[in-house]
Amino acid sequence: MSLTVEDYRRRSILEFVRVEREDGVAVLTIDRQEKLNALNPQVVEEIGASLMELESDPPRVVIVTGAGERAFVAGADIGAMSEMSPVEAKRFAEIGHAAMALLDRTPVPSIAAVNGYALGGGCEIALACDIRIAAENAVLGFPEVTLGILPGMGGTQRLPRLVGPGLAKELIFTGRRISAGEAKELGLVNRVVPQGEALSAAKELAAEIAANGPVAVRYAKAAANKALDVDLVSGLEYEADQFALLFSTADAKEGMGAFMQKRKAEFKGE
Repeated sequence: MSLTVEDYRRRSILEFVRVEREDGVAVLTIDRQEKLNALNPQVVEEIGASLMELESDPPRVVIVTGAGERAFVAGADIGAMSEMSPVEAKRFAEIGHAAMALLDRTPVPSIAAVNGYALGGGCEIALACDIRIAAENAVLGFPEVTLGILPGMGGTQRLPRLVGPGLAKELIFTGRRISAGEAKELGLVNRVVPQGEALSAAKELAAEIAANGPVAVRYAKAAANKALDVDLVSGLEYEADQFALLFSTADAKEGMGAFMQKRKAEFKGE
């Protein structure tokens, strides 16, 4: 699977996705409320286009959420999927994989603010983020097998890495929906907040992250991601290299100097 930049850039006008920036934090909102923010090929392409645009001018943190309180993303648009041929379904999965890879591998931290339904593709978007904050009314799950299909945007690959293969297989094989509280117990979400407060909680966390050295945070994310791909010895070598490289940055000098001088550091991302 290899999609080009043009696969996303041709979506120059976005109908269902918007991005707002404030104080180094970008909030990507999926807004298709009449369909509970369900995913069709256009919506997925727009997510990819928005993430690619953010890559060209990275914020310090990205938050992903769904418009309204009823749904983060209720899943894929079943009406659209029911008309797909196998070739079209493969293309839909490839576009989804590429968009989720942009989210998963964006160099800056990403936070999912999960409100309402996060089913199927919605849960897969949340899985592609580094951190997940769920409102009390969030409902998560992978109902694809109840439709005679399977998760096609990375769920079968990311969920076992997050909660372990046994729990992941149970959720995927049964198609069972779980509450925000149960998702937290399983390690699927980091925290649960009152209904209506997922986005504000995500913004508070994003501000806390954005206040730190941005280069250090990016390198730390790269090192943590590397741990999922290599053995421990190789991961430690990578960590040592990233650690050493940071000592050549102005941010490291500023951060340690500020600590010694008992003042707040002013990081510039250099």
